[in-house]
Amino acid sequence: MHYVKYVLGALCFALMVFLSWLALTPAPQGVLVLEYHHISDETDSEGQPYSVPPAEFAAQLDYLQQQGYTTISMQDFMRAKKGKQELPAKPVILTFDDGYEDNYTVLLPMLEERGMKGTVYMVTNSIGRKGYLSWNQLRDMQNRGIELGSHTANHQPLTTLDREKQAEEMKLSKLLMEWNGLKTIFTFSYPNGAYDEGMPQMLAENEYLTAVTGDGGLNTFKTNPYLLQRTNIPYPRFGLTEFKLRLFKSEAMTKLGIRQHIVNE
Repeated sequence: MHYVKYVLGALCFALMVFLSWLALTPAPQGVLVLEYHHISDETDSEGQPYSVPPAEFAAQLDYLQQQGYTTISMQDFMRAKKGKQELPAKPVILTFDDGYEDNYTVLLPMLEERGMKGTVYMVTNSIGRKGYLSWNQLRDMQNRGIELGSHTANHQPLTTLDREKQAEEMKLSKLLMEWNGLKTIFTFSYPNGAYDEGMPQMLAENEYLTAVTGDGGLNTFKTNPYLLQRTNIPYPRFGLTEFKLRLFKSEAMTKLGIRQHIVNE
């Protein structure tokens, strides 16, 4: 019994030392990328794991600004990487996958109210369908400062397809948006966060400059631009506290040099 107490005590002490080290170590320098989907109060049979209510989202945006974060785009990141501009002290990229209509009706006004930027990754074969963004909405969003990217044509996990189909999903989604009057699409989001080692080269061949994963952590200019790390922000069950913990987790993983490959189901 005394031995068990000793071991538990030692483990608790070690944990306290580890947590203190994490807290006292200066925050790592890097670009934080956040992953969202719906911005909506609506719920579904699964509890809407990918939906953040507008009130919660507003609190998150306000917290980011209070903490000194400045939103940038993927193109800003790449321009800075090439020495063509300076990044702010605490850069953050807000990304939104799939292209839901609430990104236009709810999200866009909230960003504009705060002078913030965002990047929307569109599943191109969903454009114009019920609940998704229309071509006119996409053009208006781009004209109002929203960066648009590709989330493939059909939102199939690319690792389930052969190389020819993977290239087709990458190429056709980009061309379809550009042919319909949108500005050049330079950034890509892997559906379900699924990728393999050959995809960065395929994206480069299709003239993309960046791609985002579902792996948590911060990004630097040394990070492979086709494997940028993102912090997923799902439905917040514990309010702003959960949001803060998710940001802390990404910082901690970066401090520890851990890259966690997550496939979103």
